[in-house]
Amino acid sequence: MRRLVGRRFALAIVVLIAPVLVAAGTVVAILWPTAREDPPTPEPGRHRVEVIETRPIAPGPGLPPGLVLGAANNNLDVVRHGDHVYLALRTAPHHFASRETRILVLRSRDEEVWELDHTFALGHDLREPRLLSHAGRLVLFVSKLGSDPFDFEPQGMVRSERGASGWSPLERFGPERAIGWRARIANGAGALLTYQGGGSIYSAVPDLRVDLWRSDDASSWSLWDEQHGPVYRGGGSEADFDRADGDWFGTIRVESGDAQGWGSRVCRAPAARPASWHCVADPRKYDSPYVFAHDGEVYLVGRRNLRGDGRFDRGAGPEAGPLRTARTLWNHLAYSLARKRCSLWRFVADGKDGVRVAWVLDLPSRGDTCFPAMLPGETPDTWIVYDYSSPLEGPDPRWIQGQLGPTIIHRHTLRFER
Repeated sequence: MRRLVGRRFALAIVVLIAPVLVAAGTVVAILWPTAREDPPTPEPGRHRVEVIETRPIAPGPGLPPGLVLGAANNNLDVVRHGDHVYLALRTAPHHFASRETRILVLRSRDEEVWELDHTFALGHDLREPRLLSHAGRLVLFVSKLGSDPFDFEPQGMVRSERGASGWSPLERFGPERAIGWRARIANGAGALLTYQGGGSIYSAVPDLRVDLWRSDDASSWSLWDEQHGPVYRGGGSEADFDRADGDWFGTIRVESGDAQGWGSRVCRAPAARPASWHCVADPRKYDSPYVFAHDGEVYLVGRRNLRGDGRFDRGAGPEAGPLRTARTLWNHLAYSLARKRCSLWRFVADGKDGVRVAWVLDLPSRGDTCFPAMLPGETPDTWIVYDYSSPLEGPDPRWIQGQLGPTIIHRHTLRFER
């Protein structure tokens, strides 16, 4: 019974009857009262932000001759280390799990001409490559999954480090079946956000936990706050956070629901206690979140749902009990049939402890899109965003259509002006 209501069942529904779903989605878009796809109204902040350049990277003209990519080029991370920029990406035949998946590590001095630094392949699906440059070391974390395109089979994380002679073999790292989500620097230490329990996402009682780990040497890791324990427990998974001048601001994707509903949790933590998150519910779902600070403000880049007001939770079905799985699947079905963008949002402090996010702009993106990573730009008022998207020219596909087609990694330059 658990297998029938698992991720395998949900993905089989979406993939095997995708043409029917897309046709039904067209009817739904016409008849559903909340099916408008109008852009939100931007909320003025400290900065006016614009995209001043977008160009393809993978596939792209700067890649090494003869480098063979799959149709799907998506999950990625980027970091500056020494005099190179390193880009890690997943390439595979399609969006879903595959034995043919490879993690490529590219490097460049100018982000225009790239060389292949290493290829990782284990005969399993590999996702969520995360790069960390800390304490003079460059480390890559990768999450290992199964090979069944209709199931989500987390098998834990693996790790490699780049030395003078290249990358070390992948070795097991971290808690069993954990997924690594974000590696960054926090309060001068290496920080790693992970989640566990991904196999229960579609169960009647999801049991996921989000943890924040720290390291002073990028090698030995421990929970940031042993007494506090998990940052979050419930139906949430992907999470990220950062701070500007005061509190930490973060978000957690809650696609499996919890006592506060489905969507996201928008969170805040004291400057001195980054693992003590206090969160409020948001019915929107900011998939693959990346959080960063700029000039006293904290921003979020994540996927935006274009249907209606963007909410993920359709509110149809019970909030508890075995039938809550039907509500989760209904939310995912409606989400799969909607169009998407990769978008920039801004955190807005609301009272002493509250927080919310306000939409700023959409990056050039469509179909299957987002999974951003960022670098500071060449000037203090610019940031570089790497993300992936279905082709930017031509039709604007629904998300499920984009997942079944090719995706391309792009590089965008954002300019912030007061």
